Amino acid sequence: MSQVLHPIEQKILHALLDKSDITQEDLSVKTQLSIDQVRRGIEWLRFKEMVQVKESEKNYVKLAKRGLAAFESGLPERQLVNYLRTIPVFSCEMDQARSHLKDEFGPAIANAKKNGWIEIYQNRILLKGYHDATAEERAIKLIATKDPPMATSDEIGDADAIESLKKRPEFITVACTKNVLVALTEKGTQAAQSTPVFQDSVNRAIDVEAPAPLVFAARSHPLADVIDEVREIFVSLGFSELVGRNVQSSFWNFDALFIPQDHPAREMQDTFYLRSLSSKSVASPRHVRQVSKAHQKGWGYGWRLEAAKRMVLRTHTTCVTIKELADRQYEEARLFSIGRVYRNEKVSYKHLVEFNQVEGVVVGEKVTLRDLMGLQMEFYRKMGITKAKFWPTFFPYTEPSLQSMIYNERLGKWVELFGMGIFRPEVTRPLGIKNRVLAWGGGIERIAMLRYGLDDVRELYQNRLGWLRSVPKCQ
Repeated sequence: MSQVLHPIEQKILHALLDKSDITQEDLSVKTQLSIDQVRRGIEWLRFKEMVQVKESEKNYVKLAKRGLAAFESGLPERQLVNYLRTIPVFSCEMDQARSHLKDEFGPAIANAKKNGWIEIYQNRILLKGYHDATAEERAIKLIATKDPPMATSDEIGDADAIESLKKRPEFITVACTKNVLVALTEKGTQAAQSTPVFQDSVNRAIDVEAPAPLVFAARSHPLADVIDEVREIFVSLGFSELVGRNVQSSFWNFDALFIPQDHPAREMQDTFYLRSLSSKSVASPRHVRQVSKAHQKGWGYGWRLEAAKRMVLRTHTTCVTIKELADRQYEEARLFSIGRVYRNEKVSYKHLVEFNQVEGVVVGEKVTLRDLMGLQMEFYRKMGITKAKFWPTFFPYTEPSLQSMIYNERLGKWVELFGMGIFRPEVTRPLGIKNRVLAWGGGIERIAMLRYGLDDVRELYQNRLGWLRSVPKCQ
């Protein structure tokens, strides 16, 4: 069975019947195809062994600034010879020639001596011998008379002359171009002779097994996909999203959550503070007064408003949530927030100085720790996580507190994921929050690492195109 030929292939074959060893550019003109179509068609025909491609290189020599000046006035050694010929005795003092030739004096002396045109005796330059045109001069003349002033190394025909001119600064420039010549093979000639010239109105068979071009369509980042999925799950569970500022006062980031002002997490090595910047008003006078009393009673130290006014890059998104609960005084609510948080930690395979965190809270009179665990299990189920358990732990602003553990099938072990608990009375009462608040949160990068089988969190930010393109959109 004969091979099915594309119209592009047919046009190229018939063009090559008229003239073989033709460039791709000439084929484009002859067939009225674009250069990309010609290149594509040639590759198809090469695969079918109907054409052969020969690559050749050509060096094009062009006169530079001083080369053009040499064509007008002569090479420095020629200028020296011409000058000596104007002197009756055909000789002159070195200084006299230097004054005439100026910057060209050194090259003129060196090359004239090499050519045997002069000799130097007792500080005088003597003209001698014959002064026929050199190969360099002939090359310059040949290039200059071309239109445009450019010649191939084959046209010049003297490689030594080209090398000599290349050693002279700003005399010539040499550019190398590669030519691709296309010719028919015996198989291609037979195909061209037996195939009618393609007409646009003629129907042709379609090769359904022909390879399709590989296209990398624009897409969202895998981490952004996980963030969108987490957001969609919370909304499906009846939660409303909160959005807050990345820069917060220490009052809402720490004090309102019953974290003492001498707690290690508030030190410079753990927190990014904004230098010489304080909040003018952190909260209502009642909230400030009640939070101050809670700290003094619970931790037994003198609480300072100046420390609460210090501005920080938020270390968690709970500062957004607690301020919303204090301002709105919800009886019942389901709220969540997703955003960047910042911690002054050493970057490692599991820690970054900034990352994305998700947090959710449920407010209600009768909500319990069992409800919190049930919500967590439903969230994990929707994320495709089937094995999870809970572990008692400690957090400064929840009591009781739990750590969720999920089983990593690839690693074959249980790993930590989210922290959770019920806000302590020392957090809710000073802010006027009457009902219980269930809270949980954690880093989204950790979920993404589990989803994509990564061992190093930094891989999410390395922008390796090979990995980004290989991650399937649907897991």
